[in-house]
Amino acid sequence: MASKTQPDDNPDDSSAPLIEHLAELRTRIIWSMVAFIAAMVICYTVWNPIYNFLTQPICHALESRNQECGLILLKLQEGFFVAVRISLLGGFVLAFPIIAYQMWRFVAPGLYRNEKAAFLPFLVASPVMFFIGAAFAYYVILPMAYDFFLGFQQGPLKLPDDGATVPPGVPADSPLAAIVFQGSVDEYLSLTTKFILAFGLSFQLPVLLTLMGRAGLVSAAGLGSVRRYAVLAILVLAAIATPPDVISQVVLFTVVYGLYEISIQLVRRIERKREAELRAQGLWVDDEDDA
Repeated sequence: MASKTQPDDNPDDSSAPLIEHLAELRTRIIWSMVAFIAAMVICYTVWNPIYNFLTQPICHALESRNQECGLILLKLQEGFFVAVRISLLGGFVLAFPIIAYQMWRFVAPGLYRNEKAAFLPFLVASPVMFFIGAAFAYYVILPMAYDFFLGFQQGPLKLPDDGATVPPGVPADSPLAAIVFQGSVDEYLSLTTKFILAFGLSFQLPVLLTLMGRAGLVSAAGLGSVRRYAVLAILVLAAIATPPDVISQVVLFTVVYGLYEISIQLVRRIERKREAELRAQGLWVDDEDDA
């Protein structure tokens, strides 16, 4: 007698793979969280050197104006939250290779060998491009931006009790009211991390578009045809991601648009390589108009 319940109709058989995937996902998330928390604790113990490193751009800009480098705490708890913010940022950066490895371990079993070979370079290129963008923001953009912002100071650049220092070109007996930078630690770190993250994420554009081109989701011709819309989107991004500083906005637009053009060339190279492989296998069909 035939069984009433066929093996294919058993819900337990179909749910088992899903449960296994969820268990694997849970394991990868747990390992990622453990790595992030451990890295955050490590960064909390050395938050002072990290803080000193992040404040070098503003210190160099102030020293060029013969001003002392110093930021102030406006709130009693501000120092603690600054240490926590530095720990979170540093912990994520330090743990990112482990998090990326856990992501790779989760998706790799579901990929074919050629898909693994195609996806792995993008997984490696993503953090590399992020660090390049962050370094570009730190060493190039931040000095220009802070020099621009500090240019709005006027009059004596120190408080009266500290001994006034008159900027070059301003008469010593100038009646101008002093406008002196006395920055908040929290505000400065917020602005600095915003610059670094904006440029780090912007440098992901070639990785993202090239990966989409590899998957066949975008084409070089398609990216070229929407170039005018891409310019508009990049202008909006530059206006939102950076403070109201024309110089930094122009630089960010130039860099991101340059990355967009590079992405088009990378996608075109992938398309040519794919075409050559298909031609070698005799599977390529040239587009021809129907008679």
